[in-house]
Amino acid sequence: MSKIATLEIDGNKYEFPIIEGTENELGIDIKTLRGVTGGVTTIDPGYKNTGSCQSAITFLDGEKGILRYCGYSIEELAEKADFLEVCYLLIFGELPTAEQLEKFDKDIKEESQVDEDMKKILDGFPKSAHPMGVLSSLTSALIAFNPASVDVDSEEEMYGAIVKILAKFPVLAAWTMRKRKSLPLDYGDNSLGYVENLHKMMFAKPNQTYKANKIVNDALDKLLILHADHEQNCSTSTVRIVGSSHAGLFASLSAGISALWGPLHGGANQAVIEMLEAIKEDGGDTAKYINKAKDKNDPFRLMGFGHRVYKNFDPRAKIIKKSAEEVLGDLGIEDPVLDIAKGLAEVALKDEYFVQRKLYPNVDFYSGIIYRALGIPTEMFTVMFALGRLPGWIAQWREMRLRKEPIGRPRQIYIGENYRAFKSIADR
Repeated sequence: MSKIATLEIDGNKYEFPIIEGTENELGIDIKTLRGVTGGVTTIDPGYKNTGSCQSAITFLDGEKGILRYCGYSIEELAEKADFLEVCYLLIFGELPTAEQLEKFDKDIKEESQVDEDMKKILDGFPKSAHPMGVLSSLTSALIAFNPASVDVDSEEEMYGAIVKILAKFPVLAAWTMRKRKSLPLDYGDNSLGYVENLHKMMFAKPNQTYKANKIVNDALDKLLILHADHEQNCSTSTVRIVGSSHAGLFASLSAGISALWGPLHGGANQAVIEMLEAIKEDGGDTAKYINKAKDKNDPFRLMGFGHRVYKNFDPRAKIIKKSAEEVLGDLGIEDPVLDIAKGLAEVALKDEYFVQRKLYPNVDFYSGIIYRALGIPTEMFTVMFALGRLPGWIAQWREMRLRKEPIGRPRQIYIGENYRAFKSIADR
Protein backbone atom coordinates (compact mmCIF):
# COMPACT_ATOMS: atom_id res chain seq x y z
CA MET A 1 0.00 0.00 0.00
CA SER A 2 1.44 3.35 -1.05
CA LYS A 3 2.17 5.94 1.63
CA ILE A 4 0.20 9.18 1.75
CA ALA A 5 0.89 12.52 3.43
CA THR A 6 -2.10 14.62 4.55
CA LEU A 7 -1.95 18.41 4.67
CA GLU A 8 -4.69 20.41 6.43
CA ILE A 9 -5.27 24.09 5.60
CA ASP A 10 -8.22 25.99 7.10
CA GLY A 11 -10.04 22.75 7.80
CA ASN A 12 -9.55 21.38 4.29
CA LYS A 13 -7.48 18.21 3.93
CA TYR A 14 -5.34 17.35 0.93
CA GLU A 15 -3.49 14.12 0.25
CA PHE A 16 -0.15 13.79 -1.52
CA PRO A 17 1.76 10.63 -2.43
CA ILE A 18 5.04 9.82 -0.69
CA ILE A 19 7.86 8.72 -2.98
CA GLU A 20 10.42 6.26 -1.62
CA GLY A 21 13.94 6.03 -3.00
CA THR A 22 16.03 2.87 -3.29
CA GLU A 23 17.84 3.82 -0.06
CA ASN A 24 14.50 4.29 1.76
CA GLU A 25 14.56 8.08 1.54
CA LEU A 26 11.04 9.54 1.67
CA GLY A 27 9.80 12.58 -0.21
CA ILE A 28 6.33 14.13 -0.36
CA ASP A 29 5.30 14.69 -3.97
CA ILE A 30 3.68 18.14 -3.95
CA LYS A 31 3.69 18.93 -7.67
CA THR A 32 -0.14 19.27 -7.58
CA LEU A 33 -0.14 21.45 -4.43
CA ARG A 34 -0.97 24.81 -6.03
CA GLY A 35 -3.64 23.33 -8.25
CA VAL A 36 -5.60 21.47 -5.61
CA THR A 37 -5.29 24.14 -2.89
CA GLY A 38 -6.04 27.15 -5.08
CA GLY A 39 -2.56 28.67 -5.04
CA VAL A 40 -0.81 27.57 -1.82
CA THR A 41 2.94 27.01 -2.17
CA THR A 42 5.74 25.95 0.17
CA ILE A 43 8.57 28.24 1.30
CA ASP A 44 12.00 26.71 1.80
CA PRO A 45 14.93 29.18 1.54
CA GLY A 46 18.04 27.42 0.33
CA TYR A 47 15.92 24.37 -0.65
CA LYS A 48 17.26 22.46 2.37
CA ASN A 49 14.07 20.38 2.62
CA THR A 50 13.10 20.34 -1.04
CA GLY A 51 13.95 17.62 -3.55
CA SER A 52 14.25 19.14 -7.01
CA CYS A 53 14.53 15.84 -8.85
CA GLN A 54 14.85 12.08 -8.67
CA SER A 55 18.38 10.98 -9.55
CA ALA A 56 20.24 7.68 -9.94
CA ILE A 57 23.73 9.23 -9.84
CA THR A 58 24.86 9.91 -6.27
CA PHE A 59 23.67 8.78 -2.85
CA LEU A 60 24.72 10.81 0.17
CA ASP A 61 23.86 10.17 3.82
CA GLY A 62 25.34 13.00 5.87
CA GLU A 63 24.39 11.52 9.23
CA LYS A 64 26.21 8.24 8.54
CA GLY A 65 29.03 9.70 6.45
CA ILE A 66 28.14 7.70 3.32
CA LEU A 67 28.92 8.78 -0.24
CA ARG A 68 28.32 6.47 -3.22
CA TYR A 69 28.46 6.98 -6.97
CA CYS A 70 25.89 4.80 -8.78
CA GLY A 71 25.98 2.38 -5.84
CA TYR A 72 29.78 2.17 -5.47
CA SER A 73 31.30 3.48 -2.24
CA ILE A 74 33.66 6.44 -2.51
CA GLU A 75 36.21 4.47 -0.47
CA GLU A 76 36.37 1.63 -3.01
CA LEU A 77 36.38 3.93 -6.02
CA ALA A 78 39.21 6.05 -4.62
CA GLU A 79 41.25 2.95 -3.88
CA LYS A 80 40.55 0.80 -6.95
CA ALA A 81 39.43 3.04 -9.85
CA ASP A 82 41.04 5.87 -11.74
CA PHE A 83 39.37 9.19 -12.55
CA LEU A 84 38.46 8.29 -16.13
CA GLU A 85 36.68 5.12 -14.94
CA VAL A 86 34.72 7.25 -12.45
CA CYS A 87 33.85 9.72 -15.21
CA TYR A 88 32.38 6.88 -17.27
CA LEU A 89 30.55 5.46 -14.24
CA LEU A 90 28.88 8.75 -13.32
CA ILE A 91 27.88 9.64 -16.86
CA PHE A 92 26.73 6.24 -18.11
CA GLY A 93 25.75 4.53 -14.84
CA GLU A 94 28.12 1.54 -15.02
CA LEU A 95 31.84 0.96 -14.63
CA PRO A 96 33.37 0.52 -18.10
CA THR A 97 34.70 -2.74 -19.47
CA ALA A 98 38.33 -2.73 -20.62
CA GLU A 99 37.17 -2.19 -24.22
CA GLN A 100 34.79 0.64 -23.27
CA LEU A 101 37.46 2.39 -21.22
CA GLU A 102 40.02 2.09 -24.01
CA LYS A 103 37.58 3.59 -26.52
CA PHE A 104 36.54 6.34 -24.08
CA ASP A 105 40.18 7.30 -23.50
CA LYS A 106 40.97 7.21 -27.24
CA ASP A 107 37.91 9.29 -28.18
CA ILE A 108 38.75 11.93 -25.55
CA LYS A 109 42.34 12.20 -26.78
CA GLU A 110 41.15 12.67 -30.37
CA GLU A 111 39.14 15.74 -29.24
CA SER A 112 41.88 17.29 -27.09
CA GLN A 113 42.85 20.01 -29.58
CA VAL A 114 41.36 23.44 -28.87
CA ASP A 115 40.74 25.89 -31.71
CA GLU A 116 43.69 28.29 -31.97
CA ASP A 117 41.30 31.25 -31.89
CA MET A 118 40.61 30.34 -28.25
CA LYS A 119 44.10 31.63 -27.50
CA LYS A 120 43.02 35.06 -28.73
CA ILE A 121 40.15 35.05 -26.25
CA LEU A 122 42.54 34.03 -23.47
CA ASP A 123 44.94 36.81 -24.48
CA GLY A 124 42.17 39.32 -23.88
CA PHE A 125 42.17 38.63 -20.14
CA PRO A 126 44.63 40.47 -17.89
CA LYS A 127 46.87 38.29 -15.75
CA SER A 128 45.05 39.65 -12.72
CA ALA A 129 41.75 38.06 -13.83
CA HIS A 130 40.55 35.37 -11.44
CA PRO A 131 41.06 31.91 -13.03
CA MET A 132 37.44 30.90 -12.35
CA GLY A 133 36.15 33.88 -14.31
CA VAL A 134 38.53 33.01 -17.14
CA LEU A 135 37.56 29.32 -17.11
CA SER A 136 33.83 30.10 -17.10
CA SER A 137 34.28 32.47 -20.05
CA LEU A 138 36.43 30.04 -22.04
CA THR A 139 33.94 27.22 -21.45
CA SER A 140 31.12 29.43 -22.65
CA ALA A 141 33.23 30.47 -25.65
CA LEU A 142 33.45 26.83 -26.75
CA ILE A 143 29.86 27.25 -27.93
CA ALA A 144 31.07 29.60 -30.67
CA PHE A 145 33.32 26.86 -32.05
CA ASN A 146 30.67 24.15 -31.60
CA PRO A 147 27.42 26.01 -32.46
CA ALA A 148 25.25 22.99 -33.32
CA SER A 149 22.85 22.04 -30.52
CA VAL A 150 23.06 18.48 -29.24
CA ASP A 151 20.17 16.18 -30.06
CA VAL A 152 19.73 14.53 -26.67
CA ASP A 153 17.76 11.71 -28.28
CA SER A 154 20.82 10.85 -30.37
CA GLU A 155 23.19 8.63 -28.40
CA GLU A 156 25.97 9.44 -30.88
CA GLU A 157 25.59 13.22 -30.59
CA MET A 158 25.34 13.07 -26.81
CA TYR A 159 28.47 10.93 -26.58
CA GLY A 160 30.32 13.28 -28.94
CA ALA A 161 29.53 16.33 -26.81
CA ILE A 162 30.60 14.50 -23.64
CA VAL A 163 34.02 13.39 -24.91
CA LYS A 164 34.58 16.83 -26.44
CA ILE A 165 34.20 18.70 -23.15
CA LEU A 166 36.11 16.06 -21.17
CA ALA A 167 38.95 16.51 -23.66
CA LYS A 168 39.04 20.29 -23.90
CA PHE A 169 38.26 21.29 -20.32
CA PRO A 170 41.64 20.22 -18.85
CA VAL A 171 43.39 22.15 -21.65
CA LEU A 172 41.44 25.31 -20.81
CA ALA A 173 42.15 24.88 -17.09
CA ALA A 174 45.87 24.36 -17.69
CA TRP A 175 46.03 27.33 -20.05
CA THR A 176 44.33 29.49 -17.44
CA MET A 177 47.08 28.72 -14.94
CA ARG A 178 49.96 28.96 -17.43
CA LYS A 179 48.87 32.40 -18.58
CA ARG A 180 48.83 33.58 -14.97
CA LYS A 181 52.35 32.19 -14.48
CA SER A 182 53.64 33.56 -17.83
CA LEU A 183 54.34 30.09 -19.22
CA PRO A 184 53.79 29.08 -22.87
CA LEU A 185 50.56 27.21 -23.50
CA ASP A 186 50.92 23.44 -23.62
CA TYR A 187 48.76 20.71 -25.18
CA GLY A 188 50.32 17.96 -23.16
CA ASP A 189 51.06 14.48 -24.43
CA ASN A 190 48.37 12.04 -25.56
CA SER A 191 50.61 9.09 -24.71
CA LEU A 192 49.99 9.91 -21.04
CA GLY A 193 46.97 9.07 -18.92
CA TYR A 194 44.24 11.66 -18.35
CA VAL A 195 45.42 12.90 -14.95
CA GLU A 196 49.14 12.62 -15.70
CA ASN A 197 48.61 14.63 -18.89
CA LEU A 198 46.70 17.28 -16.92
CA HIS A 199 49.67 17.60 -14.55
CA LYS A 200 52.08 17.90 -17.49
CA MET A 201 49.95 20.57 -19.19
CA MET A 202 49.96 22.58 -15.97
CA PHE A 203 53.60 22.26 -14.94
CA ALA A 204 55.83 21.28 -17.91
CA LYS A 205 58.52 23.90 -18.63
CA PRO A 206 59.80 24.45 -22.17
CA ASN A 207 63.46 24.05 -21.19
CA GLN A 208 63.03 20.95 -19.02
CA THR A 209 62.02 17.33 -19.57
CA TYR A 210 58.77 16.58 -17.78
CA LYS A 211 59.11 13.91 -15.11
CA ALA A 212 56.00 12.28 -13.70
CA ASN A 213 55.67 11.75 -9.95
CA LYS A 214 53.47 8.74 -9.13
CA ILE A 215 52.61 9.90 -5.60
CA VAL A 216 51.62 13.34 -6.87
CA ASN A 217 49.54 11.96 -9.76
CA ASP A 218 47.86 9.38 -7.51
CA ALA A 219 46.90 12.17 -5.08
CA LEU A 220 45.53 14.29 -7.93
CA ASP A 221 43.59 11.30 -9.24
CA LYS A 222 42.02 10.72 -5.82
CA LEU A 223 41.17 14.40 -5.38
CA LEU A 224 39.38 14.51 -8.73
CA ILE A 225 37.45 11.31 -7.87
CA LEU A 226 36.42 12.68 -4.46
CA HIS A 227 35.12 15.88 -6.03
CA ALA A 228 33.44 14.22 -9.03
CA ASP A 229 29.86 14.55 -7.76
CA HIS A 230 28.06 15.46 -4.55
CA GLU A 231 24.33 15.25 -5.14
CA GLN A 232 22.24 18.43 -5.61
CA ASN A 233 24.69 21.06 -4.38
CA CYS A 234 24.65 24.70 -5.54
CA SER A 235 26.66 24.29 -8.76
CA THR A 236 25.05 20.99 -9.74
CA SER A 237 21.57 22.40 -9.21
CA THR A 238 22.63 25.39 -11.33
CA VAL A 239 23.74 23.11 -14.18
CA ARG A 240 20.41 21.26 -14.04
CA ILE A 241 18.22 24.36 -13.85
CA VAL A 242 20.09 26.12 -16.68
CA GLY A 243 19.94 22.93 -18.74
CA SER A 244 16.22 22.62 -18.05
CA SER A 245 15.68 25.59 -20.37
CA HIS A 246 17.32 23.37 -23.04
CA ALA A 247 20.48 25.46 -22.90
CA GLY A 248 23.39 23.46 -24.31
CA LEU A 249 25.90 21.43 -22.31
CA PHE A 250 28.74 23.98 -22.56
CA ALA A 251 26.49 26.89 -21.52
CA SER A 252 25.13 24.90 -18.58
CA LEU A 253 28.63 23.94 -17.46
CA SER A 254 29.77 27.56 -17.67
CA ALA A 255 26.95 28.51 -15.31
CA GLY A 256 27.98 25.70 -12.96
CA ILE A 257 31.56 27.01 -12.89
CA SER A 258 30.29 30.45 -11.86
CA ALA A 259 28.20 28.90 -9.07
CA LEU A 260 31.18 26.88 -7.86
CA TRP A 261 33.30 30.04 -7.66
CA GLY A 262 31.69 31.26 -4.43
CA PRO A 263 33.65 30.90 -1.14
CA LEU A 264 30.75 29.00 0.47
CA HIS A 265 31.01 26.34 -2.24
CA GLY A 266 34.06 25.53 -4.37
CA GLY A 267 36.07 28.46 -3.08
CA ALA A 268 36.26 26.89 0.38
CA ASN A 269 39.68 25.29 -0.19
CA GLN A 270 41.06 28.68 -1.27
CA ALA A 271 39.57 30.20 1.88
CA VAL A 272 41.41 27.56 3.95
CA ILE A 273 44.84 28.62 2.67
CA GLU A 274 43.99 32.32 3.02
CA MET A 275 43.05 31.66 6.65
CA LEU A 276 46.29 29.75 7.26
CA GLU A 277 48.33 32.56 5.69
CA ALA A 278 46.55 35.08 7.91
CA ILE A 279 47.42 32.99 11.00
CA LYS A 280 51.05 32.86 9.84
CA GLU A 281 51.15 36.65 9.38
CA ASP A 282 49.84 37.03 12.93
CA GLY A 283 52.71 35.00 14.38
CA GLY A 284 51.52 31.45 13.67
CA ASP A 285 50.05 30.83 17.14
CA THR A 286 47.61 27.95 16.48
CA ALA A 287 46.49 27.79 20.11
CA LYS A 288 45.34 31.40 19.90
CA TYR A 289 43.17 30.67 16.87
CA ILE A 290 41.80 27.46 18.32
CA ASN A 291 40.61 29.51 21.30
CA LYS A 292 39.17 32.17 18.99
CA ALA A 293 37.22 29.46 17.17
CA LYS A 294 35.79 28.25 20.49
CA ASP A 295 34.75 31.77 21.57
CA LYS A 296 31.13 32.25 20.46
CA ASN A 297 31.58 36.02 20.72
CA ASP A 298 34.53 36.00 18.31
CA PRO A 299 33.59 36.28 14.59
CA PHE A 300 36.58 34.13 13.59
CA ARG A 301 35.76 30.66 12.30
CA LEU A 302 38.03 27.87 11.19
CA MET A 303 37.69 27.30 7.45
CA GLY A 304 37.77 23.69 6.28
CA PHE A 305 36.28 22.20 9.46
CA GLY A 306 32.86 20.58 9.62
CA HIS A 307 30.46 20.30 6.68
CA ARG A 308 26.90 21.46 6.00
CA VAL A 309 25.85 17.99 4.85
CA TYR A 310 28.06 15.62 6.82
CA LYS A 311 27.10 15.50 10.48
CA ASN A 312 29.99 13.15 11.12
CA PHE A 313 33.43 12.84 9.55
CA ASP A 314 33.53 13.73 5.84
CA PRO A 315 34.29 10.31 4.23
CA ARG A 316 36.31 12.07 1.52
CA ALA A 317 38.54 13.70 4.14
CA LYS A 318 39.49 10.30 5.59
CA ILE A 319 40.72 9.21 2.16
CA ILE A 320 42.59 12.35 1.18
CA LYS A 321 44.22 12.86 4.59
CA LYS A 322 46.49 9.90 3.84
CA SER A 323 47.33 11.27 0.37
CA ALA A 324 48.18 14.66 1.89
CA GLU A 325 50.62 13.00 4.27
CA GLU A 326 52.19 11.02 1.41
CA VAL A 327 52.60 14.10 -0.81
CA LEU A 328 54.13 16.21 1.94
CA GLY A 329 56.45 13.37 2.88
CA ASP A 330 57.54 12.68 -0.69
CA LEU A 331 58.12 16.30 -1.68
CA GLY A 332 59.85 17.11 1.62
CA ILE A 333 58.34 20.58 1.66
CA GLU A 334 59.14 22.99 4.48
CA ASP A 335 56.32 25.48 4.62
CA PRO A 336 55.20 27.24 7.82
CA VAL A 337 51.66 27.55 6.43
CA LEU A 338 51.43 23.78 5.99
CA ASP A 339 52.91 23.29 9.47
CA ILE A 340 50.09 25.46 10.84
CA ALA A 341 47.57 23.34 8.93
CA LYS A 342 48.92 20.12 10.42
CA GLY A 343 48.85 21.66 13.89
CA LEU A 344 45.21 22.75 13.55
CA ALA A 345 44.17 19.33 12.23
CA GLU A 346 45.86 17.50 15.11
CA VAL A 347 44.10 19.67 17.69
CA ALA A 348 40.69 19.42 16.02
CA LEU A 349 40.85 15.63 15.86
CA LYS A 350 41.51 15.36 19.60
CA ASP A 351 40.05 18.46 21.26
CA GLU A 352 36.76 17.70 23.06
CA TYR A 353 35.17 20.94 21.80
CA PHE A 354 35.64 19.97 18.16
CA VAL A 355 34.99 16.25 18.65
CA GLN A 356 31.64 16.86 20.41
CA ARG A 357 30.54 19.21 17.64
CA LYS A 358 31.96 16.93 14.95
CA LEU A 359 34.03 19.79 13.55
CA TYR A 360 36.55 17.57 11.80
CA PRO A 361 38.81 18.67 8.93
CA ASN A 362 36.88 18.22 5.69
CA VAL A 363 37.94 17.52 2.11
CA ASP A 364 38.44 21.24 1.42
CA PHE A 365 41.00 21.43 4.22
CA TYR A 366 43.16 18.61 2.89
CA SER A 367 42.73 19.47 -0.79
CA GLY A 368 44.01 22.98 -0.10
CA ILE A 369 47.07 21.52 1.62
CA ILE A 370 47.84 19.22 -1.33
CA TYR A 371 47.35 21.90 -3.97
CA ARG A 372 49.64 24.29 -2.12
CA ALA A 373 52.27 21.57 -1.73
CA LEU A 374 52.14 20.94 -5.50
CA GLY A 375 52.78 24.59 -6.27
CA ILE A 376 49.30 25.32 -7.56
CA PRO A 377 48.46 29.00 -6.96
CA THR A 378 45.78 29.56 -4.33
CA GLU A 379 43.42 31.23 -6.79
CA MET A 380 43.60 28.08 -8.97
CA PHE A 381 42.25 25.78 -6.24
CA THR A 382 38.63 26.19 -7.31
CA VAL A 383 39.61 25.46 -10.92
CA MET A 384 40.98 22.13 -9.70
CA PHE A 385 37.64 21.53 -7.96
CA ALA A 386 35.85 22.27 -11.25
CA LEU A 387 38.06 19.75 -13.07
CA GLY A 388 36.96 17.08 -10.62
CA ARG A 389 33.29 18.09 -10.66
CA LEU A 390 33.09 18.12 -14.47
CA PRO A 391 31.86 14.49 -14.91
CA GLY A 392 29.23 14.98 -12.20
CA TRP A 393 27.90 18.10 -13.91
CA ILE A 394 27.83 16.27 -17.25
CA ALA A 395 26.03 13.29 -15.71
CA GLN A 396 23.44 15.49 -14.02
CA TRP A 397 22.80 17.51 -17.20
CA ARG A 398 22.49 14.31 -19.27
CA GLU A 399 20.13 12.69 -16.74
CA MET A 400 17.94 15.79 -16.55
CA ARG A 401 17.63 16.02 -20.34
CA LEU A 402 17.01 12.30 -20.86
CA ARG A 403 14.31 12.33 -18.18
CA LYS A 404 12.73 15.30 -20.02
CA GLU A 405 12.38 17.26 -16.79
CA PRO A 406 10.37 20.50 -17.03
CA ILE A 407 12.03 23.90 -16.99
CA GLY A 408 13.01 24.98 -13.48
CA ARG A 409 10.70 27.69 -12.19
CA PRO A 410 10.67 28.16 -8.37
CA ARG A 411 7.79 30.03 -6.75
CA GLN A 412 7.93 32.84 -4.20
CA ILE A 413 5.87 34.48 -1.46
CA TYR A 414 5.47 38.15 -2.35
CA ILE A 415 6.12 40.56 0.58
CA GLY A 416 6.23 43.89 -1.28
CA GLU A 417 3.78 46.78 -1.48
CA ASN A 418 0.12 46.25 -2.37
CA TYR A 419 -1.35 48.00 -5.39
CA ARG A 420 -0.40 51.67 -5.62
CA ALA A 421 -1.73 54.20 -8.13
CA PHE A 422 0.93 55.81 -10.31
CA LYS A 423 1.95 59.34 -9.36
CA SER A 424 3.25 61.82 -11.88
CA ILE A 425 6.79 63.04 -11.21
CA ALA A 426 5.50 66.43 -10.02
CA ASP A 427 3.49 64.74 -7.23
CA ARG A 428 6.21 62.39 -5.89
